[in-house]
Amino acid sequence: MTISWEDFLARIVERGEYRGEAEADHAARVVLALLGEHLVGAERTELSAALPDTYAGLLRDARPAAEPLTAERFVQAVVGWIHGATEATAQWDIGAVLSTVADLAPPELVDRVLDQLPDGYDLLFGHPLRS
Repeated sequence: MTISWEDFLARIVERGEYRGEAEADHAARVVLALLGEHLVGAERTELSAALPDTYAGLLRDARPAAEPLTAERFVQAVVGWIHGATEATAQWDIGAVLSTVADLAPPELVDRVLDQLPDGYDLLFGHPLRS
């Protein structure tokens, strides 16, 4: 069963220590839409299935990016989409959203998602790769 919109957002609010749902919702929408541009195939479909419909569509329906972003450029892209964001606050937003997503998805799916992405995304998901 997929988590409800309210429960998903409550987890992000708590994890990100946001002042309210609107702030957490905006971060989730930005991060998931941008992530969706960088995932393809079954991993994108399966990961979106773990999310409430509102957020699943953002991930699933994003247009593919022309080129993959490094983890650092992903952070910078989020800075550009969240008014007043800095690199540090963008990393915080990304971590709150992606670690919540990672907690909802099966670990093997998270591993497959990370295999698709450039190095450094493991830290954004809160799942550092083990040597």
